[in-house]
Amino acid sequence: QVQLVESGGGLVQAGGSLRLSCAASGRTFGSYALGWFRQAPGKEREFVAGINWTGYSTGYADSVKGRFAISRNNAKNTVNLQMNSLKPEDTAVYYCAARPARGSGYYSREVDYDYWGQGTQVTVSS
Repeated sequence: QVQLVESGGGLVQAGGSLRLSCAASGRTFGSYALGWFRQAPGKEREFVAGINWTGYSTGYADSVKGRFAISRNNAKNTVNLQMNSLKPEDTAVYYCAARPARGSGYYSREVDYDYWGQGTQVTVSS
């Protein structure tokens, strides 16, 4: 069982930056693939970024490529999402997710993940 707790959300002006963190419990965190998803009001939850268990494989939604960066620290049981050049359309509740996996790739579908955090609100003003 893994418990995930996100932090770092808030209100920022367009063009600004935020860094989201997700702290995980569990001794096998290093064997998990991790991801960030987001859900805007009235929209379905969508994939933002994913990272494999080693941290060497990452992937991003086209809408955030070049602006967001996912990273992990297995010693600290954390996964981060650095968000730069934020736009109003990035406004959403952001969720981190985890699944046990020691493969070479990351995962981009909701159904691929077993554990979810409660979410943190990110609001970007224009």
